[in-house]
Amino acid sequence: MPDTLTAKGRATRARIIEGAAGILREQGPAATLDDILARTRASKSQLFHYFPDGKDQLLLAVARFEADRVLADQQPHLGRLDSWESWQQWRDVLVERYERQGDTCPLGALFLQVGRRRPGARAIVTALMRQWQDQLAAGMRALRSKGLVSPALDVDRAAAALLAGIQGGVSILMSTGDSTHLRAAVDTGIEHLRAATDRSRLP
Repeated sequence: MPDTLTAKGRATRARIIEGAAGILREQGPAATLDDILARTRASKSQLFHYFPDGKDQLLLAVARFEADRVLADQQPHLGRLDSWESWQQWRDVLVERYERQGDTCPLGALFLQVGRRRPGARAIVTALMRQWQDQLAAGMRALRSKGLVSPALDVDRAAAALLAGIQGGVSILMSTGDSTHLRAAVDTGIEHLRAATDRSRLP
């Protein structure tokens, strides 16, 4: 539908999604359509015009918004991982983001409502992880092109491992409130890259 909307229609739809995201972050599953309508200043007819399948369609749109936000919150650092300094800056922003988020995950809460196994929900998570891993891999390639890591480094495998470590650390943080594991996962991933640099310089 967004491709067929006018500029005004796209702006209205985006306002509804952003407003719904805000109230769902505050109230979680307790938020109702009436709460969303009040926050976004939209009528029920507008809501069903932009989301004809109702609340589940709106929740999936909000989930896409939250998934995009995961990556946007890491910018500009995630998009320019071409030096050790930029990797450290990205690390600090990432850890701070999840420490601030604490034990709540807006994306996870949305999927609890619409069902993680629904094709739309799985597609959102799959796209998020693919884009995140691709940007980490691009950063590792940038280091490699500058001779800062070994040419033999398996970039895709290293990016996958780092992302897996991040996700595990975030899960533990959400369960315990302790970011130690997240910090360790990211720091160890970066140390692995630095070690690849050191090995490449051995005679």
